[in-house]
Amino acid sequence: MDALAVVAVVAALYALSSLRIIKQYERAVAFFLGRYWNTKGPGLVFLPTMIAHMHRVSLRIVALDIPPQDVITRDNISLKVNAVLYMKVKDPAAAIIRIENYLYATSQLAQTTLRSVCGQHQLDEILSEREKINETLKAIIDMRTDDWGIEVSAVEVKDVDLPVEMKRAMARQAEAERERRAKVINAEGELQASEKLAMAAHVIGQEPAAITLRFLQTVSEIASEHNSTTFFPLPIDLLKPFLGAYRQSEPPGTPALASPVAQPTLANPAPGAALPAPAQREGAERRG
Repeated sequence: MDALAVVAVVAALYALSSLRIIKQYERAVAFFLGRYWNTKGPGLVFLPTMIAHMHRVSLRIVALDIPPQDVITRDNISLKVNAVLYMKVKDPAAAIIRIENYLYATSQLAQTTLRSVCGQHQLDEILSEREKINETLKAIIDMRTDDWGIEVSAVEVKDVDLPVEMKRAMARQAEAERERRAKVINAEGELQASEKLAMAAHVIGQEPAAITLRFLQTVSEIASEHNSTTFFPLPIDLLKPFLGAYRQSEPPGTPALASPVAQPTLANPAPGAALPAPAQREGAERRG
């Protein structure tokens, strides 16, 4: 009886030591005598002690940080890029059997993929097309880790560290672009204003009274803004008789600014002017 009691106690202790509690977000990959047995969990599972063992695998999503990588873009610009990878285990047995350390392997694969993908793009594409680069990284890493029982849910590029010289060049480029836009907008405003002024001049030309109304409006604006200014409006109609009389007094065919100037001749030379040689001889004979 004592021997049976001892055996019962030993069997009870062995059974208790063979019980395992697997949490809801875990799975147990069990091996019996070194061979894959099955995947257990969650809950209370029986695993014979000393002849079987297990590896706990978490099924939760893991945020794997990708450290900054030195990248040379396609346009030969050196920069540092880091990212974050979200992954989870979809096949616990494959994650344990086919790869030694799936977290380390996935991290190394993500680093090399990040360098190669960013090296195939130019700097402007990396800065402006992050969604496209993220989708490319996710597709490549997910395809490579599918045999490991890993599912990649997302890859996000976090930060792009540019050299100081490149930041200054980009700042100058952005400033020049802003100035160009301002000049274009100013030119468009001048064009629209000139078109409106031409339309206004056309309307005023058809209605002579409109220029008088515009004149009175300008007078009102000047009087309201500059109270110390005194001006006397002079109607242009008062000047029309004088302009008509001046035009009538001019002889026909005479230029407005032409003035008669006496031209020197041989018969009446200008004082001090030199005469040609024949004229000199003729004058000498007359004096003789």
